[in-house]
Amino acid sequence: MMNEAALANMIPYDTIGLYEQPKPRFIFKMPRVVPDQKSKFESDELFRRLSRESEIRYTGYRERSIEERQVRFMNGCREGHTETSFVASGTNLQLVFNANQNPYLHDKECDFDKEHGKVHIKSYFIMNGVCVRFRGWLDLERLDGVGCLEYDERRAMHEDAILRDQIDRYNQRLREFEDTKRAYRDNRQDEMEAVRRGVASGGIGVGASMWRR
Repeated sequence: MMNEAALANMIPYDTIGLYEQPKPRFIFKMPRVVPDQKSKFESDELFRRLSRESEIRYTGYRERSIEERQVRFMNGCREGHTETSFVASGTNLQLVFNANQNPYLHDKECDFDKEHGKVHIKSYFIMNGVCVRFRGWLDLERLDGVGCLEYDERRAMHEDAILRDQIDRYNQRLREFEDTKRAYRDNRQDEMEAVRRGVASGGIGVGASMWRR
């Protein structure tokens, strides 16, 4: 997967004097989404192709007989997962969804009842840093059908909030680190200045003259 927002995760101390200072590490978790998801979904060529309804196929157990593949496909859907491919682009997707068959649910993610001989599937995931929703159907005998990707605005807003909070916390830690580093430099400069003043006033020379006697 592509991630366009990559931030530095380690800033070392500048060492001064005789002692090596520890180098703190900032562990920055790679963001799950890009900063402007909707813009990428609308402008990225792959998303533009996949957002148009096109032919899809079940890709699981290709070496098995069609009868066994049909059974395995239906069992996988009832368990909440399946493997599909967009034929035109060759894009393979591992779909995971809620397989709850409660008849009172209005928005099923796996629906065998909507059309006879077909299963309608919805699956939500993050692809290339963008929150998307797969929507499509497959024929239970031919194991092919039609599907597309849609921009998932609700989940995108949720992930954007997480991303902003993550960046804010990272920036806060970065500011705290810079303040600590600045204070360390100031203290070292004060110590070095005190040493220079001691040398200029002859404080260290007294010990040297006693050694000669």
